[in-house]
Amino acid sequence: MARYQAGDFAAARSLIERISPPLHRFFDAQSVSRTDADDLLQDAWLRIHRARHTYRPGKPLLPWIYAIARCVRVDHYRRQVRISTREQRLEGLSEVVPDAEGSQAPDLDELLAPLSESQREVLEMLKVAGMSLEEVALATSCSVGSVKQKVHRAYEKLRQTMSVMDLKKGQTGVVP
Repeated sequence: MARYQAGDFAAARSLIERISPPLHRFFDAQSVSRTDADDLLQDAWLRIHRARHTYRPGKPLLPWIYAIARCVRVDHYRRQVRISTREQRLEGLSEVVPDAEGSQAPDLDELLAPLSESQREVLEMLKVAGMSLEEVALATSCSVGSVKQKVHRAYEKLRQTMSVMDLKKGQTGVVP
C-alpha cells in the first residue's frame, strides 16, 4: 500500500488482485445479487483509491480497507431503502384525468423552465434521482451549504411560478 501511495500502479494492481476476492465475498454475503456485489466492489476500490492518502504506512491494511468497505455497504443499503420508500406501485395508481374545465397539470419541464441551469440540476439530482445533499455537493463540486441555497431559491421560484399559473388558471380556466 505504501508503494501504491507513492504512485506505483503495479503495486496497486497487485493489491487489487490480492484483496478483491475476499472483498467480493464480503459484499456477496450481504447483497441480494452478484451484480450488486460487483458494483459494491467497484465502488469500494474507487473510494480506496480516493482515500489512499489517509492510510498510514506501518498500520494494518485490512482493517482500513474493510472499514471503507463497510461504509460502502451501509451507503448502498441506505440508498436502497431511500429508493424503496419513495417508490409507488403503478397498479394502485389511476390515470391522471383532466378536471371539468379540461385543463391539465403543467408538466415538469414547464415548471422547471424559469429556473437557472444550476438550480434545475441540483433540484433534479435531489428530487428526481434521490441523491443526498452530500452526493449532490460532490457531483457539482459545491459545498453542501451552496447546494442548500440553490435548492431553497429553486423552491421559491417554483412557488412563484405555480402561484402565477394558478392565478392565470383561475382567470381563464386553462393553464397557459
